[in-house]
Amino acid sequence: MLETGAGKTLDLSSGGLLFDPGRHLPEGLNVELSITWPVLLHNVAPLQLVVSGRIVRASGRSIAVRTVQHEFRTVAATPEHRNGIARNTPPPMLASPAIFASFGKMQ
Repeated sequence: MLETGAGKTLDLSSGGLLFDPGRHLPEGLNVELSITWPVLLHNVAPLQLVVSGRIVRASGRSIAVRTVQHEFRTVAATPEHRNGIARNTPPPMLASPAIFASFGKMQ
């Protein structure tokens, strides 16, 4: 891993995603992105979508990543979720899930 950062999801599909990392990143770079998922698992457990891929296009601050592998991971629940407060409340829907990214060299 060379560096880490945070960005904003612009578009997401099964084959890839477009995001704004807040800075320029070069094409060909391998990346791993952890995306905060906007819906809770069983209305209780927070999720992250972890995507591995390669930057295939960089235009301005928008970066297009071709997905190589992806998986959902559960995240530790907040105290509100553990106590059942969130069970009776619909999960929050985020317009743009946050991304935490790790960037590596092309192999």
